[in-house]
Amino acid sequence: MKKALVIGINKYPSAPLSGCVNDAEAFASIIEKNGDGTPNFSVKLKTDVQTKAELKGLIIDVFKGDNDTALFYFSGHGFINDIGGYIVTPDYRHNDEGVSMDEILTIANDSEAKNRVIILDCCYSGALGSPKITGGKIAHIAKGVSVLTASKDSETSVEINGHGIFTNLLLDALQGGAADLNGRITPGSIYAYIDQALGVWYQRPVFKTNTTEFITLRTVIPHVPIEVLRKLTEYFSTPTEQYRLDPSYEDTNSLQTEHKVIEPHAKSENVAIFKDLQKLQSIGLIVPVDAPFMYFAAMDSKTCELTRLGHHYWRLAKEHRI
Repeated sequence: MKKALVIGINKYPSAPLSGCVNDAEAFASIIEKNGDGTPNFSVKLKTDVQTKAELKGLIIDVFKGDNDTALFYFSGHGFINDIGGYIVTPDYRHNDEGVSMDEILTIANDSEAKNRVIILDCCYSGALGSPKITGGKIAHIAKGVSVLTASKDSETSVEINGHGIFTNLLLDALQGGAADLNGRITPGSIYAYIDQALGVWYQRPVFKTNTTEFITLRTVIPHVPIEVLRKLTEYFSTPTEQYRLDPSYEDTNSLQTEHKVIEPHAKSENVAIFKDLQKLQSIGLIVPVDAPFMYFAAMDSKTCELTRLGHHYWRLAKEHRI
């Protein structure tokens, strides 16, 4: 069982925001189902939660139980002082700004859920996971916990056109931008996607984790079916072998007169293989040798071979890991 608590707060008395509720609603909608429409997370969406007590209770509840995955997402104001970081609630006041990030981490660390994921889109969110008592330099993250934040503990988080720049990229990543060739999206791949997209001049996302394997937060339909990936070892007996092509692999290849086809050169079984090879080439696993395109490799009786990434997926297929 996978469950997610999604919080978005706009209505702060003296410092209202405009995009946090939209971001929370969009995140909840995407994470609830996989790309093929199958159920993913059981989502509890709460917007404009008014009090620290209510929000803390919701956080305790999402991490309660021995679920496979428990996820907490927050979009709103963040605050930091000499004691630590906080996610801010509308009832904030001096010296009581909201729910402590250290408390959130403690709740997640103590959870019986196999995997716990915390995603914060708020200012100074990078403080979560590195308590002030350690000087903020040592992470205290239990096994199975992953933390993904919009910014470092010294940075604010930016809203553009009514949406958080971090969550915009997070949504793109979950819709497939961060998917591997099997269609799996993990916290690590999301961080890599956002980190590269933001560049060096914007706020810097933070990723902290203590896990022996990345969990899948969402799956999408892969660009190439898994059964085609598994054929890598069928087409290439070794990862360094080249596959010999000829004109019979190209389905447009036939000798024609004005009125009819006299001699079809394409062979249906070879055409089917060639379509698989073209799909694998489109995702960077195969390249033509001594030819600019696969079409010319076939028409000129050249070969194709695996790329270095192709070697990796060949090994996965060989070891029955895909």
